[in-house]
Amino acid sequence: MTVAWTAHRFSGGILALDTTNTVVLRCDPARRFDRFDDPAEISRFAAAASIFRHQEIGRPLTVADADAVAPKVRALRESTDALFRRPAAGKPLEADAMAGFLRHCATAIDGREELLATADAPFGPPDKPLAFETALAVSALSLLLPANLKRLKICPNCGWLFLDKSRNSSRLWCDMSVCGNRTKARHHYRRTRMQGEKTYG
Repeated sequence: MTVAWTAHRFSGGILALDTTNTVVLRCDPARRFDRFDDPAEISRFAAAASIFRHQEIGRPLTVADADAVAPKVRALRESTDALFRRPAAGKPLEADAMAGFLRHCATAIDGREELLATADAPFGPPDKPLAFETALAVSALSLLLPANLKRLKICPNCGWLFLDKSRNSSRLWCDMSVCGNRTKARHHYRRTRMQGEKTYG
């Protein structure tokens, strides 16, 4: 089924986390599913990311061969989640997870003839096409910056990883308009139900 790559799908704060979140209900084996099972969705995701992550990347993202690049993208996505879900939960990084993550970053970049990067443009020359897997690796590596590590969070509603860019690091959900409202609606329902039970109990 074709995915609608709307703004909500880019609630992670940076490309690497948006990509990690393409595995839906990751922590629920019975209901978990992968939006990249169809490699064609990687191309469509990259096209949407060119718009929604333009401020981060500054370049249009391209996928030359979705079938060929899919294993690299999925491997980097999974190693990113394995490494950074721990600090998002207040735990230290693991050496084994770091080693795998760095290998997959290197694999995603190896053999690419890309112009990377300057202090002002970490993804290289603005407005020139950039391979999606290269941009994904650069974005993922940026999560190792201390300023980013301490802002990593896990949405309590859906389990997505996100970077809390709010001024006082008070953001609770990946997307207030979706997960925030759903959580508030559930709490309201429970309160109303409890009040009803007290009234008629």
